[in-house]
Amino acid sequence: MSYAFPLRVYWEDTDAGGIVFYANYLKFMERGRTEWLRSLGVEQRKLREETGGQFVVSETQLKYHRPSRLDDELLVTADLQQLGSASLIIGQRVLSKTEQERTGAEAPVLLCEGTIRIGWVDATTLRPARIPKQVTGTLERYSGSMTQPFKP
Repeated sequence: MSYAFPLRVYWEDTDAGGIVFYANYLKFMERGRTEWLRSLGVEQRKLREETGGQFVVSETQLKYHRPSRLDDELLVTADLQQLGSASLIIGQRVLSKTEQERTGAEAPVLLCEGTIRIGWVDATTLRPARIPKQVTGTLERYSGSMTQPFKP
């Protein structure tokens, strides 16, 4: 299994119809990416202080499969698909543990999937820059599967 970050759907995540508002899946994915990087020892605030750079989202592509509702338990996965000199492409999925239990499926049910490109920029000028070696070196060490097991 990919790195997976657990979360629960709250009122603030839903729309008037009681389902998760589509843009909130991007927020869920942001949390998942941040925690994935943190699990690898890449702390973004510390990295910005040490290098003067930061990651920014430059491109997204999402496909929605099924809705999620209030109180659902979700898993947000993250897998590095491409490591470049100035950007990363990360594959992400939002899965429902609640729907798995509800339907008797063998695995958490896919709700949303996509790819996110994050680029490295100088934090002051916001101009593209090379990702620091300490980050690319960490990511290269995991270049086979680029996964970490889920730990509840």
